[in-house]
Amino acid sequence: MLFRIKLISDEVENFLREYLIEDDATFLDLNRLILTSCGYPDDQITSFYLCDEEWERKKQVTREDMSLDRGASYEEDIYVMETTRLNELIEEEDQKLEYVFDPFAERVFYLDVVEIVPAQHIGEPQVVRSIGKAPTQIEDLSAIDMPPKGAGVGVDEGLDDDFYGSESYNSDEFDPEGFEVSEDGR
Repeated sequence: MLFRIKLISDEVENFLREYLIEDDATFLDLNRLILTSCGYPDDQITSFYLCDEEWERKKQVTREDMSLDRGASYEEDIYVMETTRLNELIEEEDQKLEYVFDPFAERVFYLDVVEIVPAQHIGEPQVVRSIGKAPTQIEDLSAIDMPPKGAGVGVDEGLDDDFYGSESYNSDEFDPEGFEVSEDGR
């Protein structure tokens, strides 16, 4: 079977990619196809999320297994791109996914399985439709308007005169017995 998957961005108008990929391909194969079709280098820790019909994230497919302890107490399955086949998690048309292409700013593409084509074989995954230019992969953090170093926001800037309390406050008048604190800190 083949999956026809549409990819869009909420950042760039008139941007679309559409792919044909075999159902037994891995998520890593789809990852590489997306990166190549968008002109991105393969140097980020990208990930996929399977979503419900309201785009709420459900399962994550990561580039690498980043868990430190995989003991018996671990409750959630870890899906890794290299070993997880598309047909293990995608079962129907209209399956929605998010693809995190900029992990630092949590920027995503939205994917939708628009068609499942039965009994065909194409070999290598294909870009069947490409419209527009992809957004920049990694936001340039130096381009964000930040105050110059040393000229930061003043401590008192924007605070009214009553922010720190009354000028007539005297710390000698503080009664610590007026505050109940239990032995467990609550």
